[in-house]
Amino acid sequence: MQLDYIDKINEFGDNIVRLYDFDSSQANKFQQLIKQTIVINKKPLDLSTVDFIQARNCNLILRISDEDTGIVRTGKQKFFCDLTSEGYEHMVSLLEPFCKKETKGYQWLYDIDSQTDFLFSPGGTW
Repeated sequence: MQLDYIDKINEFGDNIVRLYDFDSSQANKFQQLIKQTIVINKKPLDLSTVDFIQARNCNLILRISDEDTGIVRTGKQKFFCDLTSEGYEHMVSLLEPFCKKETKGYQWLYDIDSQTDFLFSPGGTW
């Protein structure tokens, strides 16, 4: 599984942080990691410390917030994803189809009006 950042993907200046290049077993591991670390234990999850994720040009830390604000950039390569517990529970459910079988589809992991979206895509496309 690879993690990267792509800026200015459209004429509106939107950006994406994407997780891509994975199979259903890695999708399942990622889903379980979110469920255990964030939803159950209420701890932040630094994706650069996950052994099956290769961070290419950015680092993303998932953390619980009082409101769903999505991904914010705090440095050249440092990003935080701020969602409520319910937002992460919803993310876990969005990952479910990728855990059951191999697919070429993709999923935006939240629906928030923000400058940076979070893409989950085995093939890296959207």
